[in-house]
Amino acid sequence: MAKLAHAQWSSKMGFVLAAAGSAVGLGNIWRFSYMTGESGGAAFVLVYLACVTLVGLPILVAEWMIGRRGQKNPINTMAELASSHGRSRAWASIGISGVLAAFLILSFYSVIGGWSLNYTLGSVIGTFDGQDADTVGAIFSDLLGNPKALLIWHTAFMLLVIGIVARGVTKGLEAASRILMPALVVLLLVLVGYGVASGHFGEALSFMFSPDWGALDGGVVLAAMGQAFFTLSLGMGIMMAYGSYLGEDVNLISTARTVIILDTAIALLAGLAIFPIVFANGLSASEGPGLIFITLPLAFGNMAGGTILGLMFFLLLTFAALTSAISLLEPVVETVEERTSLSRIGATLVSAIAVWVLGVAALLSFNVWSEVLFFGLNIFDFLDTFTSKILLPLTGLGAIIFFSLCLDKEEARKELRLDIYDFTLWNLLAKFVAPLGVIVVFLTGLI
Repeated sequence: MAKLAHAQWSSKMGFVLAAAGSAVGLGNIWRFSYMTGESGGAAFVLVYLACVTLVGLPILVAEWMIGRRGQKNPINTMAELASSHGRSRAWASIGISGVLAAFLILSFYSVIGGWSLNYTLGSVIGTFDGQDADTVGAIFSDLLGNPKALLIWHTAFMLLVIGIVARGVTKGLEAASRILMPALVVLLLVLVGYGVASGHFGEALSFMFSPDWGALDGGVVLAAMGQAFFTLSLGMGIMMAYGSYLGEDVNLISTARTVIILDTAIALLAGLAIFPIVFANGLSASEGPGLIFITLPLAFGNMAGGTILGLMFFLLLTFAALTSAISLLEPVVETVEERTSLSRIGATLVSAIAVWVLGVAALLSFNVWSEVLFFGLNIFDFLDTFTSKILLPLTGLGAIIFFSLCLDKEEARKELRLDIYDFTLWNLLAKFVAPLGVIVVFLTGLI
């Protein structure tokens, strides 16, 4: 293994919180719990856990190991590991696609983070108090139609990200994760506690967890497999970059299990926090931006204590967006810092400004550039579709194939701390099951 001359996480706990923070994003808050309720409840959760074990976990561990072996940014790591194992340096294209994906995703993710900041302020000043459904819907539409407001909030969110990432691995990423992740969990638990007291917690439990095995058709299994891949920040260069700061003492498989458990638990807690509020106000369960920026503000604006609960929820949402956003910027910054003469701060500023500029194009797609289309999609939707349906699956697939075909098997077995029998099973997952799962996700996304 390469000499650890690189920046390092100060502790395993710091690394776990940072990795979990990357995985816990907006999708955990606005999508997973709804998907669970609509797709078989507890039956879906079991299928999802099987998919994340068979597909997500092997790729997560592979990306960490590749990063730890290389001790460099994803591009240099892939090129040098390939060369040292007698393979073509063209494998660096996997690193390039991962870093590119992180860059593109952050550009529009920051726009959504800006929405969250805007709604946090709106909760404080009573924007949603006593408003009806049409008015709350109009508030969101007016925000999207206002390029100046979107620009201000997108900029504010990116400044927060810059302030954290510029401080480096331990003082920036790790320190922020140690604050934001516990705060996120505390806010979630308080909101869940309110749900228990509201009298509609049982309804939310029934919606999310009543097992319906008849709902488990092929489409649901594919959805579970896709969620298992996307929820762990795979294929974005993030986990390779995070792995490059990892010491040899960390057990990759057990740490991956911990991150997966945290990620899944927070996603389920989010549902138990959200849906009692939705049902208590006679609203219908939904997902995505509509749930977060229309349905919930409507509920908060028409319930006792809604101002405080709304503030807590949008702080929670902002924390989730921020922990993911800093992880998205990190592989870009690491690459720029190591491939140029720029300092950490300089690399952060250059990377973030480039992301910010593309984010401006994304936010303008909701208003003045709404007629600018790529393959029938506006800029925001094109960036989302191109990364999620093409770049992420192909990068994740490339990483697990490289792990299986190019790395020395005995060295990998020892590094994973597996006996021969367990490594045979692991190799089966990494060589056949996980790649096949990603191929299915990729082809399904193109249909």
